[in-house]
Amino acid sequence: MSKQTLSFQAEVAQLLHLVTHSLYSNPEIFVRELISNASDACDKLRFESLNHNALYEDDPNLAVRVTFDAAAKTLTITDNGIGMSEQEAIDHLGTIAKSGTKDFMGQLTGDQKQDAQLIGQFGVGFYSGFIVAEKITVESRRAGLQAESGVRWTSGGTGDFEVESILRPQRGTSVILHLREDATEYLNAWKLKSVIGKYSDHISLPILMEKEEWKDGELINPSDENGGRQPGGMVKTGEWETVNKASALWTRAKKDISPEQYAEFYQAISHDHQPPLTWAHNRVEGNTEYTQLLYIPSKAPFDLWNRDKKAGIKLYVKRVFIMDDAEALMPNYLRFVKGVIDSADLPLNVSRELLQESRDVKAIREGSTKRVLSMLEDLAKHDKHVPAENAEGVTDVVDADDQAKEGKYSQFYAEFGAVLKEGLGEDFGNRERLAKLLRFASTTSDTPTVSFADYKARMKEGQEAIYYITADTLAAAKNSPQLEVFKKKGIEVLLMTDRVDEWALNYLHEFDGTPLQSVAKGAVDLGTLQDEAEKKAAEEAAEAFKPVLAQLKEALKDKAEDVRVTTRLVDSPACLVVQDDGMSTQLARMLKQAGQQAPETKPVLEVNAEHPLVQKLDGSVHFHDLAHILFDQALLAEGGLPEDPAAYVKRVNALLV
Repeated sequence: MSKQTLSFQAEVAQLLHLVTHSLYSNPEIFVRELISNASDACDKLRFESLNHNALYEDDPNLAVRVTFDAAAKTLTITDNGIGMSEQEAIDHLGTIAKSGTKDFMGQLTGDQKQDAQLIGQFGVGFYSGFIVAEKITVESRRAGLQAESGVRWTSGGTGDFEVESILRPQRGTSVILHLREDATEYLNAWKLKSVIGKYSDHISLPILMEKEEWKDGELINPSDENGGRQPGGMVKTGEWETVNKASALWTRAKKDISPEQYAEFYQAISHDHQPPLTWAHNRVEGNTEYTQLLYIPSKAPFDLWNRDKKAGIKLYVKRVFIMDDAEALMPNYLRFVKGVIDSADLPLNVSRELLQESRDVKAIREGSTKRVLSMLEDLAKHDKHVPAENAEGVTDVVDADDQAKEGKYSQFYAEFGAVLKEGLGEDFGNRERLAKLLRFASTTSDTPTVSFADYKARMKEGQEAIYYITADTLAAAKNSPQLEVFKKKGIEVLLMTDRVDEWALNYLHEFDGTPLQSVAKGAVDLGTLQDEAEKKAAEEAAEAFKPVLAQLKEALKDKAEDVRVTTRLVDSPACLVVQDDGMSTQLARMLKQAGQQAPETKPVLEVNAEHPLVQKLDGSVHFHDLAHILFDQALLAEGGLPEDPAAYVKRVNALLV
C-alpha cells in the first residue's frame, strides 16, 4: 500500500476559507451538494455503460446511501457510481473547481465528445463539506478497475492532503465527514431526512438510509424497577429505506408541486441562491413528446456576456441524464434560461442527431423558445397592472397570481433586456414577438419602460415614423444635438443606449407597419409636422449660405463627405449624421474598440445657418480653424474624439486668445 502527502494548489487554502465561511450562508447546504455529486457520478456511470455494460459489475441498482455514526461523529455519503482512480482523486480533489467531467470529455473523440458534454460538474460543491467537518476522508474505486485499485484521500482542509492505495471491493465513492462539535446535529436521522427532503427530493436515484426503531433500555438491577434500567434509544435495524420521492420533479403533476419545491429545484440545478423570477412546467405531446421545466432567473450571472461559455438546459432522455448544457435546444439569445427537458423520442446516443439538427431537436428548440417568449409576454402583460374602479365605483379584484407578476418584467428587462435584443438578428421567425417585448428610454422617460406599441399609441397626428437615436450613454442620447428639432416640435424619440442596439436595429426596419427612423441618419423630413413656412425658410437659408457651404466642403474635404444646412438643429451650431444606408459613427467606433475592421466612411456635417458661430464664418479670417472646430465639436457632442485632439485644443486656445 502506497501513501503520499501532497499539497493543494496555491489558491486552495484561501478558497477553502471562502467556501466554508462565505459561499454558503446556510450550512445544511453541504448535504445537497454532496448528494448532487453522488447523483452525477451515477449518471456518468449510466452514460459510460451504454457502450461498456460491464462497468455495472454485479451491482446494477444505482443508489446513494447516507449513514452516520454518532459515537465516531462521522457522516458518510456513498454512491455506487463511476468512482475515481488514484490519479483522478489527486487531480479532482486537490484543485478547487476542477471539473472531473472536463477531463473525462478530453479523453473522448468524435461523437462521444458531444454525448458527454459537461455531465456532472465536480466543482466547489465537494468542499462545502468543510462547513461542518474538521476532516474529510474520501474512499473510492473507479468502475472497471480491480479491488486493489481503491484510493483513500484525506484532508483537514488546510494546506495539504494525503492519498493512499486501499482495497475496495465495491465501486463508487464514499465521502466521510468527521464532524466538528458544533455540527453534531447532523448525527440525527430526523434532521438528515428533513434536509434531504428539502434539497434533494427531486433526485431521480433512491437516497437510502438505515431504518431505526425505538428500543427500551435493559434492566441492570431487576430488583430496582425504577432506577436499574439503562436509558432507551433509537437503534438501526439493518434495513434500508428510501427517504426521497426518487422521482424527478418534472415528472410529477403540477398540482402536486408547491412553489417552494419549484424554487428549491431551480436553486439545486442552477446553483443560484436567488429564487427564480418565474417558471413554466409543461408536457408537450404530438409528433415529438417531451416535458419541459424552464426557469427565468431573477439576476443575471456574471458571465452572461461570455458568448463562448457553454449555456443551455439539462437534457434527459426517458429520465436518463444526457447533457448539462444542451445548446441545441435553446437559442443563444435565451442563454440565461435554466431548466430541464426530458424527451421521450430522442435516442440515448443523441450526438449525431444534435449535430444534424434533426426534426425532433428542431421541434423541441422551437417549442421551448415559444414557451419562454410566452412566459415573458405574460410578465409584460402584468407589468403595469393597476386596479381600476368600474362604473359602480367598485375596485377591480386583482388575481393573486397576476398581482405576484406585477413589476417582474421590469426586473427581468433590467437584467436581460440587452441579451433579448440579440434575437432580432438570430431568430427571424420570432422577430415580431421579440420587438413587442423590447423596452427603451425616451425623451419622455429616463427609464427603459417604453415599448414600440406605447410609442405608436402616442405618435403625433401626421407622424409617419418611429424616431430613435443610439448613443453610448443616456446622457449623451438625451443631450444630442440631433434631438433639438424633435424637442421643439414635441415629437418623442426613443433613446437606445445598449451596445447591442445599433447592431440589432439593422434587422428591424419597422414595427406594425410603421418604419423605424434614426434621427442621426439622412436628412430630417418631418413631413406634415413641418409647416410650409419653415420649409421655405430653410430652403432660402440654404440658398443664401451656398458660398459658405462651398468653403466648408473644401476646408473639411478630408473629414466630411458633405456639408449642408440642416433643419434639425435649434440651439447647436452643427452636428454629424450619416447617409441612410451608411454605418453610424457609433457602430464604427464600437467595431474598432473590439479590434474589428470598420469601413472607412465620412460623416455629413450639418450646420445651423441661424447660429451666431456659423454666421461668423462668412468672411472670417479664422475660417479654416472655425470650420475644423465646428466639426470636432460635433464629433465630441455625439461621444467621439477628434482625430487630432492636440490640434483641436490649439485652435480653440488661439481663438480664445
